[in-house]
Amino acid sequence: MASHADDELKPTMTEGYKVGEKKSVDEYAKLDAEDESLNRWKQSLGIGAGSTGGSLGEPGDMRKAVILQLCLLINGRDDVVIDLTTPEAVAHLEEKPFIIKEGAEYRMRVRFRIQHEVISGLRYLQLVKRRRIRVDKSDEMMGSYGPNTVDNPFYEKTFAEEEAPSGMLYRGTYDALSKFMDDDHNVHLEFNWSFEIKKSWD
Repeated sequence: MASHADDELKPTMTEGYKVGEKKSVDEYAKLDAEDESLNRWKQSLGIGAGSTGGSLGEPGDMRKAVILQLCLLINGRDDVVIDLTTPEAVAHLEEKPFIIKEGAEYRMRVRFRIQHEVISGLRYLQLVKRRRIRVDKSDEMMGSYGPNTVDNPFYEKTFAEEEAPSGMLYRGTYDALSKFMDDDHNVHLEFNWSFEIKKSWD
């Protein structure tokens, strides 16, 4: 049964958009080999003629999108890196809120790996609450990606710059729910974390 948070964190759907038929990497590689524009698109995913480096992927790891880290890029400060590589690291995120100074300008960057098959329409969803009341929701389209190779061991996606709110009313602790999912509604990672907006970095 879906939770209330699941209902609030549904992706934005574009009217008339239809998800294409799922294909394997080999099927994509052989698809319309004479179509130049399609070949350029396949090259951008690292599949098809001219692809090099060999595909990465742990044989015993059946995950398709492996989210490695979420990073807060803050102007004039060291990056804040959220490790997402192990279930233990993810489980402890809520216990250690990180600090954002009010009015600070920052960007979010995600580092991830794709393995075994092409992922279509990967997106990042985020719901932020304070005292159980929703204050923000983000829906960031990340794109479509082919499996990583030895030459390209991970992808990075940096989102648009944001500014933390300022003023006494906005200071305090916020709870966030983040989710990575694709066009087929596969959820690749979902986790809770928290942050605190303060007057200073201390």
